[in-house]
Amino acid sequence: MEDILGEGWDVYPAGGATGEAFIAVNDKQKLFLKRNSSPFLAVLSAEGIVPKLMWTRRLENGDVITAQHWLNGRELKQGEMDKEPVAKLLRKIHQSQPLLSMLKRLGKSPLRPEGILTEIETNIEQDILNIPKVSQAFSFLRENLLLIESNETAVCHCDINHNNWLLTDAGKLYLIDWDGAMIADPAIDLGSLLYTYVPRENWSDWLERYGLSLDAGLEMRMKWHAISQLLSFIQWHKSKNRLEEMAALIERLGYVLES
Repeated sequence: MEDILGEGWDVYPAGGATGEAFIAVNDKQKLFLKRNSSPFLAVLSAEGIVPKLMWTRRLENGDVITAQHWLNGRELKQGEMDKEPVAKLLRKIHQSQPLLSMLKRLGKSPLRPEGILTEIETNIEQDILNIPKVSQAFSFLRENLLLIESNETAVCHCDINHNNWLLTDAGKLYLIDWDGAMIADPAIDLGSLLYTYVPRENWSDWLERYGLSLDAGLEMRMKWHAISQLLSFIQWHKSKNRLEEMAALIERLGYVLES
C-alpha cells in the first residue's frame, strides 16, 4: 500500500470484517483506503452519502485502491437512530435514481422475497434450523410470502447497523460500508432499523419524517424482511463462531416474531 502513496505515509489496518480497509496518514493529510471497492463508491460520493472520493488507482496485480477524505467524527449511538437526519438520509438513498442506475449497470437485478427465502433455506445449517425460534421464523416467512410482494424497489443498504452511520464533527451524516447493497424493497432497511432501534409507539412519527404512512401492508413487509435479515445474520455469525452475537440475534428474532 505504501508503494502507491510515496514516502512519508504511515498505513495501518482500519478494522472491519473484510480486512481490506486501511488508514493512511502523513504530516498534512489523512485518508481512508479500501482495496477493491465497487465502482458504486463514486456515485455514493457524488450524491454526498459517503465521504468524498479523492482518487482511484489500479495496481499491477489488478487490485483497485480507492482513497476517501478522512473526516473526524463518530458512529451514531443506538439512541440516535430514531432522529430526523437518519430518516431523511435513508429517504434520499431510497429515492436516488443515480444510485439505482449505477447498480443496474453493475448487473444487479431486483431481489425478490422468494429469492431471499430460497437463499436462506439453501445456506442455513441444520443445527440452526432446529432452534425453535428459527423454525418458527421460517414458518412465518413461508406462510406470508405472497402477502409481501411489492413493486416498490430502491437501492437498499441492507446493513443499517448504527455503527455504519458516521456523524462528522461538523454535523454531516453519512452512511458507510456499502458492500452488501442491493436493489430491493426499501422495507428491508426500514424494518431492520425500526425493529432494532425505534420503540413501536414511535414508528408512525419516524416514518412520517421519512415520508411514509404506516399501514398494515408496510408493517407486514417490514416484519417479513426484518426476520429474513436476522436469519441471514444468525447464520453468518455461526459461520464465524461468534456464538454470543448469534445468541443475541436469536433473542431479537423472538421479539420480532412476537410483535
